[in-house]
Amino acid sequence: MKSIIGEIKEITVEAEELINHIGEIVRIHGSIYKIRKMSDFAFVLLRTKRNVVQCIYSKEISRFSLDEIKEESSVIVAACVKGEERSRTGYDLQMIDIEILSKPEEQSPVVINNKCVETSMETLLNFRPLTLRNEKERAIFKLQEGITYGIREFLKKEKFTEIRTPKIVYAGAEGGANIFRLDYFGREAYLAQSPQFYKQMMVGVFERVYEIAPVFRAEKHDTSRHLNEYTSVDFEMGYICSFEDIMQMETKMLKHVMEYLNEQYGDEIKLLKVKLPVIKDIPAIKFKEAKELISMEYHRPIKDFDDFEPEEEKLLFELIKQKTGSEFVFVTHYPSQKRPFYAMDCVENVEETLSFDLLFRGLEITTGGQRIHGYKEQIEKMERRGMNTELFESYLMMHKYGMPPHGGLGLGLERFTSKLLEQENVRFSTLFPRDINRLIP
Repeated sequence: MKSIIGEIKEITVEAEELINHIGEIVRIHGSIYKIRKMSDFAFVLLRTKRNVVQCIYSKEISRFSLDEIKEESSVIVAACVKGEERSRTGYDLQMIDIEILSKPEEQSPVVINNKCVETSMETLLNFRPLTLRNEKERAIFKLQEGITYGIREFLKKEKFTEIRTPKIVYAGAEGGANIFRLDYFGREAYLAQSPQFYKQMMVGVFERVYEIAPVFRAEKHDTSRHLNEYTSVDFEMGYICSFEDIMQMETKMLKHVMEYLNEQYGDEIKLLKVKLPVIKDIPAIKFKEAKELISMEYHRPIKDFDDFEPEEEKLLFELIKQKTGSEFVFVTHYPSQKRPFYAMDCVENVEETLSFDLLFRGLEITTGGQRIHGYKEQIEKMERRGMNTELFESYLMMHKYGMPPHGGLGLGLERFTSKLLEQENVRFSTLFPRDINRLIP
């Protein structure tokens, strides 16, 4: 019998450590990313966990034939680390020997080792297991990792507890027809549109909670901004004085995320040429005022008095950026009829809610606000909407037995990433997109 004690023998060095081994012979593993043959030598690019490392094959030094290796072979390379000012890493690897762990059976049907994958979005997504190996494609999701790491670090400092909530539910938090139904052992169940009910419940337990997890929307929209499954960054906090506390917390969080990315993800920022927004403060404007401002400035008639058209979001961004320099804007006090039953109405005007959206570079990335915490108030609002309160007995339990004033938000991770990278379609920032047409890979 063997004893496994949790020690992993590192037989190779990490690419990030190579700069500390100038003049030494090291072993490093990775995939052959690209081979560029010259007359009597070749550049061999090795793709490692996070970096692409330049190796030099030379007939004089290398103890193997270049014909032995193929692009996308998995290898362990023995090489001498040579300082090289012209290299972007500050060094080159002079290849001495190679151990081939595996070779591809066929050549990739799509070219993945150019600066970017030059193909249609459809082909890019159809061959996702391959195209994600491209240096820039994978950098998108490394940066997205940085966003979630930064969020987690911030929320932990702010004393939030991370939770896990069910994705198979009895009732949809947002209501309506945009919900995936499934057979749950003979009973009808749904895929969660939001962790809303559960994060509210957990405010009564931990006071401040968050979750980063998938949500599902059965919306038949085939647009550049919609997905049927996306990652939602949700937090909920108790003992708030007003719904503005939620906006203050998000502003502080976004500032931290930008600082975190700048500190920890410089390579990806440089590779993708990301322009991180400078956040000093975020302006806020009431929904009604925003609609009127857009109408006045652009001489547009208001068609929908209860919601924004996508074009209006873009126009508002242009106005706010011109007036304040901010690439973000909070839009507050949305009409009650356009918000869920748990949204708290404004005391001064019950036709409005204490809620908000956050727009970033012309796209809504966050929806949030204050929730109803009183039992009678919640029952009354549900009854006004003709809802059967008996179906929500488990949800209303928290109201009935006491809840503090609370509120929260949900931020779409893919939308946020997409606008940060100034992409035209949210699918480019989605690892394996699920939309009305795509179920594979």
